[in-house]
Amino acid sequence: MRFFIDTASRDEIRTAQDMGLVDGVTTNPSLMAREAAPWQEVAAEICSLVPGPVSLEVLALDTEGMVNEARDLVRFGPNVVIKVPMTADGLKAVRILHSMHIDTNVTLVFSATQALLAAKAGATYDSPFVGRLDDAGHNGMEIIHEIRTIFDTYAFSTQILAASIRSPLHVRDAALAGAHVATIPFAILTRLMRHPLTDVGIELFLRDWKARHGADT
Repeated sequence: MRFFIDTASRDEIRTAQDMGLVDGVTTNPSLMAREAAPWQEVAAEICSLVPGPVSLEVLALDTEGMVNEARDLVRFGPNVVIKVPMTADGLKAVRILHSMHIDTNVTLVFSATQALLAAKAGATYDSPFVGRLDDAGHNGMEIIHEIRTIFDTYAFSTQILAASIRSPLHVRDAALAGAHVATIPFAILTRLMRHPLTDVGIELFLRDWKARHGADT
C-alpha cells in the first residue's frame, strides 16, 4: 500500500518525507485555505517537494470549467493529478482529461457504484471517504471491499485511494481490504508507528543496559 499525506502544509510534508513515508500528496480547497501563502505558491512548492502524485482540486462545477482549470493546474508539474467531484459533470471531465493523458482523482465517493462509474470514465484514482461514511452510521470500510471486488472482477486499472482516514485502524483495515493507497493526515501518520509496548520495551532494554554497564558509561 502506498501512503499519500493529506495536507497542504509544506512542513508536514517535509517531516513525513524525512521519515520515508510519503509516496504522494492529496490537497483540497479547505487544506489550501489554511496556509498563509497564496495557493499557487503552495501548490508549486508541494509539486517540487514530492516526486510522487500530487492531487490538486478544481473548483468549477461544470465540465468545461473543470477541464480549463485542469489545463492550468497541470502546469505546476508533471506529477499533478486533477481532483474532480463525483458528479455527472465531473465524470465527463474525467473522460476528457483521460483522453488528454491527464491523471484524475474522483473525490467524494460514497458508494461502490459511484466508484464503478469513476473507473468506467477512466479515473486514475477514486477516493471513497470511509470516515465520513462511519460518521453517517455506515460501515465505511465495507465500501473498500466492494470496490476492490468490482475492480478485480472487471480488471479496471483505477486505483482505490482510501480517504477520510480517522485512525490507525482505518489504515490497517484499508490495507486488509486491498486499497491501493491511503491518504492520511499527518497526525494519523505519526500515530501509526506508536505502541505502548514498544515504549515499554525500549525503557526495559535501556534499564537493563544501564544496570550492567552504567558504571562504565
